[in-house]
Amino acid sequence: MTKILLIEDDIVLRDNTAELLELLDYKVVDATNGKKGLEKAIKNSPDIIICDIMMPEMDGYEVLEQLSSNVQTKHIPFIFLSAKTDHKDVRKGMNMGADDYITKPFTEDELVSAIKSRLAKAAILKERRKVSNDVINEDELRSLNDLKNFLDNNGAEFNFNKDEIIYNDGDHSNLIYLIAKGAVKCHKLDEYGKELTTSLYKEDDLFGYTSFTNTITHKETATAIKDTTLRGISIVQLSKVLNENHKVAIALIDLLTDDLSNIKDQLLEMAYSSVNKKTAKTIIQFAEKINRKPEDPIKISRNDLASVAGVATETFIRTLTNFKKEGLIKSEGRNIVVLDLERLKEIN
Repeated sequence: MTKILLIEDDIVLRDNTAELLELLDYKVVDATNGKKGLEKAIKNSPDIIICDIMMPEMDGYEVLEQLSSNVQTKHIPFIFLSAKTDHKDVRKGMNMGADDYITKPFTEDELVSAIKSRLAKAAILKERRKVSNDVINEDELRSLNDLKNFLDNNGAEFNFNKDEIIYNDGDHSNLIYLIAKGAVKCHKLDEYGKELTTSLYKEDDLFGYTSFTNTITHKETATAIKDTTLRGISIVQLSKVLNENHKVAIALIDLLTDDLSNIKDQLLEMAYSSVNKKTAKTIIQFAEKINRKPEDPIKISRNDLASVAGVATETFIRTLTNFKKEGLIKSEGRNIVVLDLERLKEIN
């Protein structure tokens, strides 16, 4: 009998889904949170795992990450079951190596179809490994998360102090980087010499991928905005990885598409949003990119913040003063601390 591990913290949904699956002759093992689900996955060796994302103790993303790094569980088909319907949430789950992503509410047919198709695929791959006496590469990269682990394990280490330039606009793009520690901003100068920050990258982000196959020149400058450690592999190595791991190639293309979409959104914000909204959104963006917790101090210059917002530094500082008076933020020396994240998000 096929064994399904169902990890879901909503007791009603968990019981209803388990009952449905048992009526279809599946054996169901359930878990009330991610931590217990991880333990039961290792103990019970299920044939397939269905897992919620937003859970106490350990969320679904961390469950998948832990399972993917365990030889015993890495080949178990994994389906996310979540109310998070945003395209980026779906993309994140699939890029981490999930086999499918079902959004709540779902129909019986959707769930059963996903289970059957993923079990069939797993059976085929298992048979291939058996026939070839496990010659299939156990180190095959299937997701962006696998690629990041590859860089972490095999990449050369580079260390940069705060405000140190990593590469300049016009330099050849010989490497792709993973941020092991720290944060990085990419920026350009306009025709008047004004700096425009084009993107921000935090710990565990990839950047520097101007091209996945050729060493063309960078179109922007990258600078460490705090003491930063990078892992890097050459474009030649990356090209070899992509040729041998097509799922990673697709995931990188998706990542590049998201980057282009984010740049478009940023330009629209700069063109049409009010100064208050630009300032608020920039503070939130830096808080989420640089800090492990949004309420931690933002340790970055006002000039950098203003360049991302697309407003003059003086205007930005005046707006910050107004936000302080309204109790939205406070200053600790040159640093900014968010006091009311929800109210900042509501500013128009």
